Amino acid sequence: MGRIEELAARYRGHIGAPWQRNLAGDQKAIFVVYPKSDERKLRQRIELFEMATTSTGHNWRLLDATGIFARWMADTEYRDIYFEEPETLAMKLRSDFVQYAASCLRQVLTSASTDEDTVVAVQGVACFYGFTRVSLILKEVIKDIRGRLVVFFPGEYEDKNYRLLDAREDWNYLAVPITLHNGVNDYEKP
Repeated sequence: MGRIEELAARYRGHIGAPWQRNLAGDQKAIFVVYPKSDERKLRQRIELFEMATTSTGHNWRLLDATGIFARWMADTEYRDIYFEEPETLAMKLRSDFVQYAASCLRQVLTSASTDEDTVVAVQGVACFYGFTRVSLILKEVIKDIRGRLVVFFPGEYEDKNYRLLDAREDWNYLAVPITLHNGVNDYEKP
């Protein structure tokens, strides 16, 4: 069994367990952590996670975050100036882009077809690298999670810390990690 298939099996074990309904938003988040070199393989096999979700009686919604920055930049009034002087974009990234990315995710989280039995899955978060942190976007939408939020996270997880693309400074987050570490199902740990 390949790494992606093993992650999907571990994910199914977790998502198929009875869901607690009274959790805080960040406790409803699940990070499927995989080596950054497996990004294309994961995208090709994303249906394994969808099938695991629907086979356990839950709904599935997928958001591909890959094009979010490009769409935001295309709609930005002074984009030509930012291309000429990229350092002037820093403040706008910290505020406007985080809000834009959060609103894209919030639209899926709060749509009429998303309920307490829906998994909203997000792929393509590597596109945020260099522009913002995944943690800043999640902080904006945490109260909007109805069912579960699954983030496909190319990077590392160790000692409750996540590192996007194995490069960014790590950050602590309460999400449930699903990893391949040491052959142990991390989500079964206390």
